[in-house]
Amino acid sequence: MRKPGLVSALVLVAAAIAAADQPSSPPATGATGDAAMPTPDEIYDAGKALFDQYAPPEIKRQFEFPTPAQWDDFARRLQGVLAGGSLADLADYEPEARAALGALQALPGYEDYATWLEQRLDLIQAAGLVMRPPSGLKPPGPQAPPPARRAMPYYDLWLERLRHRPVPPGAAALVPALRAAFAAEGVPVDLVWMAEVESSFNPHARSPAGALGLFQLMPDTARALGLRTWLPDERADPAKSAHAAAQLLRRLQSRFGDWPLALAAYNAGEGRVARALAARSGRTFAAAEPALPAETRLYVPKVYATIAVRGGTPPGGD
Repeated sequence: MRKPGLVSALVLVAAAIAAADQPSSPPATGATGDAAMPTPDEIYDAGKALFDQYAPPEIKRQFEFPTPAQWDDFARRLQGVLAGGSLADLADYEPEARAALGALQALPGYEDYATWLEQRLDLIQAAGLVMRPPSGLKPPGPQAPPPARRAMPYYDLWLERLRHRPVPPGAAALVPALRAAFAAEGVPVDLVWMAEVESSFNPHARSPAGALGLFQLMPDTARALGLRTWLPDERADPAKSAHAAAQLLRRLQSRFGDWPLALAAYNAGEGRVARALAARSGRTFAAAEPALPAETRLYVPKVYATIAVRGGTPPGGD
């Protein structure tokens, strides 16, 4: 068997969650009113059955369905490369991520997982440009400040990458309602463009870790913000997820006093941002950036550049 990689692992988690989303009998409910989740063994068996039945022959020729131990190994590596601080390690993940995206795009019904991975591949490719800039070009490092803003690492890189990128399908229909939700929560309305970075405006985009929706809310976070996460999963409701995301952003901005840091905390968690600021004796995203996860280091400037390219005004701060 070939070494299990991102392709087989994402096929597993996609199939498993897809199976869990469609129980064959009425689900039991717990004290919270949410339906009981299937056991890990049930999820694995359902995913294996779907893979055997629906995976195209070319995928089966290249990859065998991973064992639970192999899945655990993949999950650790994926979490490590996203949460680790090394842009070089993130960049090295590109071949595996590209292969995985091709696999998910080849499997009918897995568009929501492909959407998630496509956005993360964009971050991985940007990391590659930072670490291996085209010949003759200066590395787009933290020392290069964006026009008309105080220094934000990698903002200019994203501005160039996004300048001619088309608006995702569905954005035009969703943005007005999302802006209204953000305004109602007292959050700068142009921050709704973070939905492009999170999910390409696909309300059903889903990550292997369990994040779902336009704003990729994790289950525990969503429930803490008052959303149901099972039958129905209200994270897939554009208006409800927008209100929840805006409430979280407002709270994070209140804690850190800075919108870029609020976005960093949205992506990496409050504790990670607080520790990064302490480690760097800083008060801004630019100061904390070297101590943040690789994903977060690229995520914040991408959100800001996306807002600028889409004609909005990024909120103040650096």
